[in-house]
Amino acid sequence: MVEKTECVVIGGGPAGLTAAIYLARFCRQVVVIDAGNSRASMIPRSRNHAGFPEGIGGPALLERMRDQATQFGAQIRVGEVRDIEMIADGYRMQTDDGPLEARAVLIATGVVNRRPPLDEETHERALQAGLLRYCPICDAFEVRDQRVAVLGADGHGVAEALFLSTYSDKVTLLTLIATDLDAGDRADLDRAGIEVEPCPVSAFDFAEDTLSATFADGHDRTFDTLYPALGSNGNCALLQALDISLVDEQCVPADDHQRLNDRGLYAAGDIVAALDQISVAMGHGAIAATTMHNDLRKRDGQTPG
Repeated sequence: MVEKTECVVIGGGPAGLTAAIYLARFCRQVVVIDAGNSRASMIPRSRNHAGFPEGIGGPALLERMRDQATQFGAQIRVGEVRDIEMIADGYRMQTDDGPLEARAVLIATGVVNRRPPLDEETHERALQAGLLRYCPICDAFEVRDQRVAVLGADGHGVAEALFLSTYSDKVTLLTLIATDLDAGDRADLDRAGIEVEPCPVSAFDFAEDTLSATFADGHDRTFDTLYPALGSNGNCALLQALDISLVDEQCVPADDHQRLNDRGLYAAGDIVAALDQISVAMGHGAIAATTMHNDLRKRDGQTPG
């Protein structure tokens, strides 16, 4: 038997959980399906999230949001949506708990960081120690005047190194493979006082409070923190199953109301082409939920005209 509900939110990060809180408070039936891989769960402590001047860890923030959503009636299920298809009055999904149909669906599946070559245990330990960081907008304030390494000698790496140079005059651009920057990038880096290490990194060693990079020619260097600037991959499989066009094969161009189409499909959070920040994701979630509610009201003849 197929379970039916009004709204499904796919993804339990800040965007999806904000939408669930709003939808539940709009008195909508809402089911959140959370695979448990939100990038927010990787954050040891965020100090730029408004309302938490002492900072808050990503797992603690997500737990608070889940509690708030369920308090108002949202259902949160751990699992994945394996497939999705459009039906006459919405969408049918194949989930870990069986088939589920909804009149409106919000895709908030986020993106996955491309990581440096580290095993899972080392990666987690380095994150928790602040030796490995992924978001200079979030936490570059914490690395002021430190020895900062940026990994990724391409346009993205250059841009990140330049951004970080406003916080430290000891920024070095590293690469995993031999590469040659163009003249414009080199001029920009020179003007900002950013060093470019031409030899590729062959290994990283994260000690208690510093990290060491070993290079292909055998020499070593020590830094205080590493920012991988390797890009990210969008969790786009469900969008591709619905033939939704992507931006650079990673994100979706939702409209100003987070709609992806006029058939009850919406997107929010890092999967949308926008600034990847918790505050932005939460804003997306609020807009998407409000639009979903009002679109359903319109479909049900509950709005004027």
